[in-house]
Amino acid sequence: MSGYVFAICFALVTVVFMFALLRNRHMREKYATAWVLVALAVLIVAVFPGILDWFADLFGIKTPINLVFFVASLALLLISVQYSVELSRLEEQSRKLSEECAILRSDIDDLRRVIAGRVGPGEPGGAGGPEGPGTPRSPHGPGAPAEPDRG
Repeated sequence: MSGYVFAICFALVTVVFMFALLRNRHMREKYATAWVLVALAVLIVAVFPGILDWFADLFGIKTPINLVFFVASLALLLISVQYSVELSRLEEQSRKLSEECAILRSDIDDLRRVIAGRVGPGEPGGAGGPEGPGTPRSPHGPGAPAEPDRG
């Protein structure tokens, strides 16, 4: 099998595989688009091999395969930067969600103590109290030691 036929088969299999991943919702469109574009570029170069020589001459590159390696390296660099940006955004979102979850758990614990009668709503340690939510206090007064949480 010649290299061109292999490249055409590879491009077609890649496009079909990307559409299958999209259909099954295993990949989002914004990620599949890049891989479909790569597959189409491989398909164009495989069908019209002279285009690679033309681009190499246009950019002053003596060996067309060097142009392929350069473009592939540049594409991998751009994909890595895009994934780094996406990862940073997701880490920040995860941090914010963890903080919000901790605050909500603290509020739920305060409400449970109020409902159980351990702390009145206006007392320190109660929901909206002057000490703020999440401050355990004894119902016996401000100087008494706090009871351990048994919940």
